[in-house]
Amino acid sequence: MELLKKCTSRSLLIAGSILAVAIGVAGKDKDFVKPVARPAQTYPAHDEHPNEKTTIAVDPYDTAEKAKIFSINFQENGLLPIFFIVTNDGDQPISIANMQVTLTTANHSRLTPITTEDIYRRLSNPHTKENQTLPFPFPNTKVKGTLNRKEMDEIDSSQFVAKAVEPHGTQSGFLFLDFEDITAPLKGATISVTGVNDAKGNELMYFEIPLEKYLNGRAK
Repeated sequence: MELLKKCTSRSLLIAGSILAVAIGVAGKDKDFVKPVARPAQTYPAHDEHPNEKTTIAVDPYDTAEKAKIFSINFQENGLLPIFFIVTNDGDQPISIANMQVTLTTANHSRLTPITTEDIYRRLSNPHTKENQTLPFPFPNTKVKGTLNRKEMDEIDSSQFVAKAVEPHGTQSGFLFLDFEDITAPLKGATISVTGVNDAKGNELMYFEIPLEKYLNGRAK
C-alpha cells in the first residue's frame, strides 16, 4: 500500500510537471491579440479637434513590458511599434483613406511608417538595405529562414489598416517606424497627421501630437 501511494504521488508530480510545461509552451505559441483601444482622448499623447469631433492619439510600445504582447522583438531590429488610435465623435463617418503620418524627431529627421514588405525585409535580414527587393509572392513558411507564417500573420493582423471611422466609433492598429540609426527618437519628437476628410470630402485641419505628452505621462 505504501509503495502504491509513492507511485501515485510520483505519477501525479510528473503529470503536473508535464502540464505546466505544456501550458508554458502554449502560452508562448498563443496568437497575437491586438489591444482593445480606448477613446483617443484618454491617451496622454493626443490631439483633439472639438469642432470637427475627431481625436487622434498615439501610444508608443517602447518598453519591454508593453512590447511583450508581440512574439517578435521589433526594437531589437530597429523598429518601433506605435499604437495609433482615431476616434470619431461626430454623426457622420470620416475618411482616412488618404491619411499620411509623419514623425519629426528633435533633430528634424522625418520618418513615415514603413510598409509590410519593408517590415518583412528588415526582420528576415536586418542588414538588408531598404532599396533591395524581397521575393514575391512571399513563401508560406519562411522568409529567408527567419519569419514563419505565424510571425507574418502577427505583423499583418497588428497593423492599422482602416480606411474610415464610423460615427461615434474608434479605429486602431499599429504603425511601425524605422529608428535603427536614431538615439532617443521620442524625446522632442512630434507626430503630424494629414489627409483626414469629413463625409463631404473636406480635409480636416492637420493633427499634431507632441510625444513629450507620452513621455511625461509614462513618467508619472
